[in-house]
Amino acid sequence: MTPQAALVELLDRLAAQQGAAVQVGSNELNTWPAEAVAALKSARLLVKARRASSIVCPGCERECAKRVEVFPSADGRPSQLFIVCNEPEDLGHILVELSMLEQWQFSGELVAGLLSGLLDLRRPSGGTTAGRWEIGMFKGSKHASHLVLLADGDLKLSLAGHSIALADVLEVKGDRFAVDRRTLVRLVDQPVAGAGDAESAEQRRERLKARVRAEKARGTKAFLKVVALEEGISPSRLKQLVKEEAASAKTWLGLLPQPKGAVSKAIKTKR
Repeated sequence: MTPQAALVELLDRLAAQQGAAVQVGSNELNTWPAEAVAALKSARLLVKARRASSIVCPGCERECAKRVEVFPSADGRPSQLFIVCNEPEDLGHILVELSMLEQWQFSGELVAGLLSGLLDLRRPSGGTTAGRWEIGMFKGSKHASHLVLLADGDLKLSLAGHSIALADVLEVKGDRFAVDRRTLVRLVDQPVAGAGDAESAEQRRERLKARVRAEKARGTKAFLKVVALEEGISPSRLKQLVKEEAASAKTWLGLLPQPKGAVSKAIKTKR
């Protein structure tokens, strides 16, 4: 297994579980290339998880999934771990090493975090739902689009109406990871008409207003600066965008017929 194959294996498992976190035992990782495991851990794509409470029993060729019993010592630490065999072979108590229970976790949230770091994007808060992770606003040379990680049978990136398998643009290079930025730029600069990730001016304004309100509610002092940084625009431009609706409404209001009382009052004031 090559380092890239190890990455693809994890991506496929994550997609198969519709984005639910994947648990990988230390015993399995020990069979993978050391450089691949080191790269995954270094990039925090694999993080330590809680010890497993059950494992595949090493007692015989049946490979039954069995619960591990813990016999604690006086200080409460596990002094002996074992599996009770209740199969026809009746192998009795089968001792288990503590290292066999160690697990590592791989998740979509960790992948999204890696991608945002590699692409130097700021992830919006609250942009995660089941099987969907917002990575940030990705800019090409002509256009920009939301970059989203999706787990829907396959693990893929969505931007500007395009969809591409994550494994096609994310690769392991030695002990590091790299993203094919050139391919993403090409896709975002050729948006698909009517793309789901494309926003109308009104949709963008409402989303920005919601983000500003959320940051203000969290007590963020420089809330305009935080949201502007996510969007890749200046705070003054952000302020202009969220106020455009109010300004537009005021303009149209001035064109409407005034109530008679208001006109009469205006005439008297003039006199």
